Amino acid sequence: MSDWSPTSWQKKPASQQASYPSAQALDEVIHELSQLPPLVTSWEIEELKRQLAAAARGEAFLLQGGDCAENFSDCNAPIITNKLKILLQMSLVLIHGLEKRVIRVGRIAGQYAKPRSADTESRDGVTLPSYRGDLINGLAFNPGARTPDPVRLLRGYGRAAMTLNYIRSLSDCGFADLHHPENWDLAFMSHSTQERSYRRIVGDLSHSLRFMEILGGARNQELNRVQFFTSHEGLHLHYEQALTRRVPNRDGHYNLAAHLPWIGFRTAALEGAHVEYFSGIRNPVGVKVGAGMPGSYLQELVERLNPTDEAGKLVLIHRFGAAGVERGLPPLIDAVRRSGRQVLWVCDPMHGNTEATGSGYKTRRFGNILDELSRSFDIHEAQGSILGGVHFELTGDDVTECIGGARGLDEAGLERAYKTQVDPRLNYEQALEMAMAIVDKALNRPLREARR
Repeated sequence: MSDWSPTSWQKKPASQQASYPSAQALDEVIHELSQLPPLVTSWEIEELKRQLAAAARGEAFLLQGGDCAENFSDCNAPIITNKLKILLQMSLVLIHGLEKRVIRVGRIAGQYAKPRSADTESRDGVTLPSYRGDLINGLAFNPGARTPDPVRLLRGYGRAAMTLNYIRSLSDCGFADLHHPENWDLAFMSHSTQERSYRRIVGDLSHSLRFMEILGGARNQELNRVQFFTSHEGLHLHYEQALTRRVPNRDGHYNLAAHLPWIGFRTAALEGAHVEYFSGIRNPVGVKVGAGMPGSYLQELVERLNPTDEAGKLVLIHRFGAAGVERGLPPLIDAVRRSGRQVLWVCDPMHGNTEATGSGYKTRRFGNILDELSRSFDIHEAQGSILGGVHFELTGDDVTECIGGARGLDEAGLERAYKTQVDPRLNYEQALEMAMAIVDKALNRPLREARR
């Protein structure tokens, strides 16, 4: 990697990048960003890498979840708190059922950019740049909003910093204390069909915790707070470059914008700019893999992103859709096995199951999400592999964006609280139900019937 640098990606073809009116204005913002303090630390990054290595060995489980795309307006206390609450609740269910440490990684504090299928959008004879997320341009369909503005990179950095500061403050002040899971209750939890099951799990864990502390004669201070790590798709390479730094007493460069950046399915070209950039950073990195990726391609990708075969370094997030996972996943597992490389396999059952309703809503069916997840567990087990985590688009809010689940949300019900600007998310109740289904699968119990 002697020829790698944080800017070497600029010599490669770069897809999904914004077209700014002024290169000089962009350069000025990138320079300013490069002088600002990092958002995360190398110590945190190395700790996450250690935990991901344990998940790859089957000793822990990764729970990665959050919004499909954060909006700058999401940087407020209730929205951030609800995201943490649902991740905490899901992790409590997984800890209880899997009897493993759960690694909590939020799609938060930086998920402000999204790939698009087309560079432009047309309405009523008017064509404008596509909305690429708040980091780049605005959603409103007018030239002022849709023109990429580099100043938004500074606003995104500021929102990420404020979000991270609030997360750390909550964690340090006891919000995430495992002795007091009642702190994580959502305002609408009492309406959930999952409440009784969740309360039973909380009661069991609280009893076990008190029992162990009585035996030990002291309160376990390590349980007063839990770790949260951050992740986002490293799509906007100028932004990632600006926050890539050397740190004292460590070799190499770290992306200090997030603990776990990942490469999206659309930007994983072997000779592309994203793979070039990600190949040189010391962070653990994720990459979305799926249909159409030959085994030989994946072997080379693994080699490029983790040439020294470092434990905990590479997370392969597979996304096929319920109808394609049994055909597409086994060859990729076999290819990685033949390479002899260490990876953490994670299932993203969301992105391959997106569809549109007759009324024009983009949605996902809970039953299809659950089906792909269930089949993925079975495939990994049959292949002698380990599925060590899940990757969900979800929210702690009471939205209606995905069809199905215990309440049997139908197409007509989507209208009540359909709020996403990009992809549909599991709501708090569906997310909690999904965590319970994972436990059922791990314990070889029949999965709860999913209403499609």
